[in-house]
Amino acid sequence: MEVEARVVRLQLAETFVIAREATDYADVLHVAVSHGGATGIGEAAPIERYGESAESAKAFVEAHAALIGGDPFALEDIGERLAAVPHEQAAKAAIDGALHDLQGKLLGVPVFQLLGLPRSGPPTSWTVWLGDPDDMARRAEKAALSYRRLKLKLGGGDGLDVDRVRAVRRATDLPLMVDVNEWWSLDEALASLPQLAEIGVEYCEQPLRAGDEGGRLLKERSPIPIYVDEDCHTLADLPACAEIAHGINIKLSKSGGIREAVRMAHAARAMRMGVMLGCMLESGLGIAAGCCVAPLCDHVDLDGNLLLREDPYPGIELVDGVQVPALAPGLGVAAR
Repeated sequence: MEVEARVVRLQLAETFVIAREATDYADVLHVAVSHGGATGIGEAAPIERYGESAESAKAFVEAHAALIGGDPFALEDIGERLAAVPHEQAAKAAIDGALHDLQGKLLGVPVFQLLGLPRSGPPTSWTVWLGDPDDMARRAEKAALSYRRLKLKLGGGDGLDVDRVRAVRRATDLPLMVDVNEWWSLDEALASLPQLAEIGVEYCEQPLRAGDEGGRLLKERSPIPIYVDEDCHTLADLPACAEIAHGINIKLSKSGGIREAVRMAHAARAMRMGVMLGCMLESGLGIAAGCCVAPLCDHVDLDGNLLLREDPYPGIELVDGVQVPALAPGLGVAAR
């Protein structure tokens, strides 16, 4: 199989702010795998938090393309060979997405059918990025016209996080969840979560720094479910996550792709944990792969492509708040 990798810069419609950074663009990796007259394409978004960049991901693909071999249907063997090389999960996810897209094109069916899953999953939340309380409330009120759930970015470090949620709740009655991006201490979490429960927040994502020893205590005392993101990457992380959280946030760029994400979703359910599917800042190409896994999840946060100034890979439909994959073969999206 022929393999190509390139870095693509996605421009955002507005500056995206979370606790640890603000950005106006995202650099993602696109991988193309060709075989039998067809070409599959995949995307993943490396992030600095995990020691990855678009350049390092591209270098990984170029250095290890031979590990993909010559059979696009040998996903288990390919996955094992790639997993034996540490790090660069986003690069592996882009390869995995390209192979799934290629399979679908060779067989003439969409990827969600290859997986034996329904086309549609739960509605996506819309991310209200970090700002002052009134600003977040204004943006939430506007988003409520098109979306059915809102995820609020917290971790302002200014003692106003609960005020942010209260301001948004006054602006809308949509279901709310919050994502702290590792920015609270245990004391802050213990003080804030009861107040968020009173406001009606459904769950809190990654309140503590990954690996924080207070995670077990917080899980015991929290009045709302705790979901972990930065603590959870692959299937091997689930036993430790079960000790500190009620649910996990799966992202393809962390897991290494669709195949590992499906394993994680089934395992989490077997462990009676909630399952959330998240995303990075991605185009419709990356979101299309996520949509294929969404039906296995309780909660979905697949709005990365909706935050872009222009999506270079249209094809995903937003239908009544649900991100729905195309019916075309493979991932179903094509470059503009």
